[in-house]
Amino acid sequence: MAIGEKDVRHIARLANLALSDDEIQRMTRELDAIVGYVEQLQRVDTVGVEPIANVTGLANVTRPDEPRAMLTPGEALGNAPLKNEVAFLVPKAVDR
Repeated sequence: MAIGEKDVRHIARLANLALSDDEIQRMTRELDAIVGYVEQLQRVDTVGVEPIANVTGLANVTRPDEPRAMLTPGEALGNAPLKNEVAFLVPKAVDR
């Protein structure tokens, strides 16, 4: 499956990215190369190969999940630079 300029423009719109024509062309080449590599990987014969999730053999060490008392709103908001009585206040991140 080849990635075309139309696909990149659609992806950029979905991601709310403003890309120049040069960036569109570069992304088209790069995404097409990535898709080509994935297609190459899909052709690899993996019959008889056991799936693995961790190649290092390391295990994550976690503590038991034990319920504890919750923070009060005052404790939770204590160090917040911007807050009101019940919530953290954050700057607007997306303009639509």
